[in-house]
Amino acid sequence: MPFPEPQTGRFDGATHLFPVRVYFEDTDLSGVVYHANYLRWFERARSDMLRVLGVNQRAAHEAGEGAYAVSELAIRYLRPARLDDAVLVRSETVEVAASSCRIAQAAWRGDVLLASATVRAAFVSPQGRPRRQPRDWVAAFQSVLRPATAESP
Repeated sequence: MPFPEPQTGRFDGATHLFPVRVYFEDTDLSGVVYHANYLRWFERARSDMLRVLGVNQRAAHEAGEGAYAVSELAIRYLRPARLDDAVLVRSETVEVAASSCRIAQAAWRGDVLLASATVRAAFVSPQGRPRRQPRDWVAAFQSVLRPATAESP
């Protein structure tokens, strides 16, 4: 029997869609998702988005080229998610610069917005200094760059 692949997301136009399920471990004493778990879901969705785009972070790190580091993060919590909810994380690239990118993300339960975030990820050298992203990575981000007039995820 073949080994099952982990859950993955997909692109719908310029928007990356990443499904998650709320498990007991995600909730706090009150039965709602603990606030830090939204950050974990957003991180997983961003990592999956990069993988689907063909950005090989592991290879860049192992080759000593560098890695992404979160340099800015703003998050807003609107509604609680609860045990067994199906949540969809939508991610869109909203800005690409020489050494960073900005991604807007939102967690939805059906048509209910639960939380939204904007993250800037800077590409840094192994010594932690900003450096230019690989050109093919910039091109990959630009291929899914959200049009300036579009609404957030």
